[in-house]
Amino acid sequence: MTEPNTPSNSTPAPGTNRPSPAAMAGKGPKPGPRPGAKPGPRPGAAPASPKATPAPVPAREPSDPSKFGRVDEEGNVFLTRGGEERQIGSWQAGTPEEGLAHYGQRYDDLVTEVELLESRLKAHPEDADSIRKSAEALKASLGEAAVIGDLDAVEARLDKAVADSDSAREQAKEQKAERRREAIARKEALAAEAEDLAENSTDWKRAGDRIREILEEWRGIRGIDRATDDQLWKRYSRARDSFNRRRGSHFAELDRGRAQAKKAKEDLVERAEALKDSTDWGETARAYRDLMTEWKAAGRAPREVDDKLWERFRAAQDHFFEARNAVNAERDREFEDNAKAKDALIAEYAPLIDPEKGVGAAKSKLRELQDKWDEIGYVPRGRVREYEDKIGDLEQRVADAEERQWRKSNPVAQEKVNQFQVKADDFVRQAEAAEAKGDAAKAASLREQAQQWQEFADVAAKAVNDQ
Repeated sequence: MTEPNTPSNSTPAPGTNRPSPAAMAGKGPKPGPRPGAKPGPRPGAAPASPKATPAPVPAREPSDPSKFGRVDEEGNVFLTRGGEERQIGSWQAGTPEEGLAHYGQRYDDLVTEVELLESRLKAHPEDADSIRKSAEALKASLGEAAVIGDLDAVEARLDKAVADSDSAREQAKEQKAERRREAIARKEALAAEAEDLAENSTDWKRAGDRIREILEEWRGIRGIDRATDDQLWKRYSRARDSFNRRRGSHFAELDRGRAQAKKAKEDLVERAEALKDSTDWGETARAYRDLMTEWKAAGRAPREVDDKLWERFRAAQDHFFEARNAVNAERDREFEDNAKAKDALIAEYAPLIDPEKGVGAAKSKLRELQDKWDEIGYVPRGRVREYEDKIGDLEQRVADAEERQWRKSNPVAQEKVNQFQVKADDFVRQAEAAEAKGDAAKAASLREQAQQWQEFADVAAKAVNDQ
């Protein structure tokens, strides 16, 4: 049995495809140049590719193959296991020391392969069954493995990996079940949210976006059995369809409303345009105000149509009011002379309307002013309030004087003054009578009461006079 020449001192990285220990068992080194002999391919079958890269295997010290085998001067390779020595190959590519190191490296590669299996089992318990098969296959190949090292230790680790695969399998089942529960709970929550949006939301844009987001998240949730997933999907799908129908109905109704608004506003535009040349200023202005009220109540037509109709409506309004304003402006210019005439009247009559010199005379002059005021006619529209205030001040002056005069002659108020005065005078007489009898204390008390009633009478009299 011979070993092929190896072109490089490098050893393939763990996990790469290479012959298993069993495959290498029947292959020994082939003769070749003794100096610089290099190790060949590693023994052992490559493990099944994991679903994700396992955690890296910590670096360790190389094994000491001299404790577990030897290479004699003829190149025969021996492995010692269980107290027995057996030949496992032949080395002709270098010195016995180099051959021993070569077969020791093969053992280290085998250990690395075991470590990778252990690492995979910890990182990916869901792969427990395939890892167990790999471990069992690797263990079965140990009897024919062309390596020098502690195969009993390797076998023990493989046995442990096989045993640990059972607990890993249960762990994977629990993890899978938990992932299923979480996935179901999340899809139930998403379905409930979609149902709520479908039933209650009127924010069509935001709700529509959210329903699409729910679908994207839904597609990324895995691990649910087909029957349960189908039931949850039906809930979401029904909610989405319900929302789409309700939204479609809403916008269809909006379209119908816009169509009605368009028709109504077209009619309003025609009516507005028919009025634009009217010279019945007051009645037509009221008509335009009524048309504007109808316009606001009509709702919105499609935007482009609505904007064009509004331009026509406003143009008709502007045409009418500009014409009216032009006429009013001309009238205002004519009414300026009236304003000047009324200013002259105010200047003339303001000194004559003096209630202090007699209310009757003031009223007479006020009536003269009012008659002449009306004969003059209108003032400019923008100054109407100004001239109403001017004549109103004179009218109020006379009215206030009449009110004061009436209050002074008010018999009820005067009677109250008289009553207070009589009461005060009566207490004075009683006080004088008490003094005459020599009762000074009683006289003092009566005079105090007389003083109080006199104050009441004075206050009442002042109120009448001030009015």
